[in-house]
Amino acid sequence: MRKVIQILLALVVVALAYLLVESIMSPIRFEKVRTSRYKVTVKRLMNIRNAQVAYKTVNGKYTASFDTLVTFVREGQLPLVRAIGTIPDEFVDSLKSLAKAEALALKLGLISRDTIRISVMDSLFKRPSDLDSMVYIPYSGGKKFEMGIAEVQASGLPVQVFEASALNFDILKGLDEQLIVNLNDGKPFPGLKVGSLNESNNNAGNWETSLE
Repeated sequence: MRKVIQILLALVVVALAYLLVESIMSPIRFEKVRTSRYKVTVKRLMNIRNAQVAYKTVNGKYTASFDTLVTFVREGQLPLVRAIGTIPDEFVDSLKSLAKAEALALKLGLISRDTIRISVMDSLFKRPSDLDSMVYIPYSGGKKFEMGIAEVQASGLPVQVFEASALNFDILKGLDEQLIVNLNDGKPFPGLKVGSLNESNNNAGNWETSLE
């Protein structure tokens, strides 16, 4: 009987030791996976931002449609203004400004400007697969990012803005839900997003403006 009790106590000690180690290691493993998934998600949000900025450059506005955005990137073109000729170094030295030196050289006919058009796809994406995956939240099982546009006031003027976002529960799908709840606690936004529908923030990502 005594031997049985000793065995049981040994098992209890082993179980308690396992639970103790697990309570320490589980958050560490969670943070490692979170960091890895955030990195991939941020890259896709930056791709969305770059595509939206290019779209607005050509169309004068943002779009709330991923289908429209993807088609634009795949088929659209961007204007690129290039200078033909050389700006004299003495212009730059005397005017202390490259922009002013270029304007003077242009006025005197020493340089000219030519507008060419370049592929949006070639300028923004190295691989077609980056465009194909751009709209999907990684590790979410195929769920798309939320995206919308709005108009806000900035310095008394109307400014169009956009926002694309993903919740932590989608980014971290399959991980410990309590740890996700703990991560979300106190956050202005419980996930990752770029841009804002409430203010003009230069299309900043919340990972760039805080430690959300």
